[in-house]
Formats: sequence, structure tokens, C-alpha cells
Amino acid sequence: RLHATDITSSSFRLLWPNLLSQETGYYTLEYAPTAEPARKRTQQVSGAHTSLVLSDLAPETTYEVALIPESNVHYFPPQTTRVTTLAEEISPVQVLISESGPHSFHVSWAPVPDSVVSYQVLYGPLPGNSVKVLEVDGRHNSTMVEHLAPNTTYLVTVTAVYRSGKEKSLSAKACTQEGE
Repeated sequence: RLHATDITSSSFRLLWPNLLSQETGYYTLEYAPTAEPARKRTQQVSGAHTSLVLSDLAPETTYEVALIPESNVHYFPPQTTRVTTLAEEISPVQVLISESGPHSFHVSWAPVPDSVVSYQVLYGPLPGNSVKVLEVDGRHNSTMVEHLAPNTTYLVTVTAVYRSGKEKSLSAKACTQEGE
């Protein structure tokens, strides 16, 4: 039976039984997001193949896949399967601290994938264990951290909270300026 393995957020490998050979025909592969059948893509695959990687797919999307054996010897019914790609789990790859003053600094991060619901910005002085949290909407990629002590090093951690419930974090250090 047609089935998928090695599923990622943008690709998967299809495997199928050896029905044809190079001489007896080829396969037509059709695949489309279940929600948007009009976006169907079609590919022809040699009869010698029993696997193929589909890539450039959308994350967190269910695809309807049909493998149609085009044989000049036997009739084979189309094989179909449904495959759902994984959520795109990219942690913040960079956290930048800028506009540092005695009582505040600006934190920004990238990238900002669609699958993030919100960001949590945790910050606290080093050394120490008092941590404060700022919640930032998932569409934003920066925030101002205020009411800080002057001439202090802070540990800043940006956590991306995904729709899937997963969280990924990245930390950076920030220093406030000396007070007036």
C-alpha cells in the first residue's frame, strides 16, 4: 500500500509496492492540500521507482495523495493516502538587544513563523533568580523591557509558544547603562 515516511514540516517520502517495471508503464502522482483541491500538483514517475520525496510543502497541512499506475499490461487501481505535514518548529534563531539605557532596553528576535501563537520574554538580573515575564503577540518580533536597575547584567530568554503547544527558547545577555 501507498504510505508515507520521513514526514517533516515541508516534505515527506512516499513508498509503494513494486507494481510496474521500467518496461510496463509509469506512475502518475497527484497531490493536493485536502482543504484546497484546486492546488493539485501532478508528477510522472518511472515504473522502476517505488519511492519518491515530495518537498516544498506547506507546514501543518493535510495532503491527499493519489498514485495512479499507468500500465500497458494490467489495470491497477489508484493507490491513495493522506499525509499531514508537521508544524514548523523553528526556535528564535537570533535575539538582539538594542537601545540600552539605564532603566530599559529593546529586545527583538527572528524569525517570526506563522505557527507561533505568542512569545514570552523572560528577564532577570544576573546573578539572581528573580525573573519577570512579558507576553508578546505572535505577530510581533520585538518589545521594550523597562523599569530595570542601572549598570546591571540581565539574562533575557525569548520563548516561542507554538500552536502545537511546543515551546522553543533562546537566550541573550543584556547590560543596562550606568545611571545619571
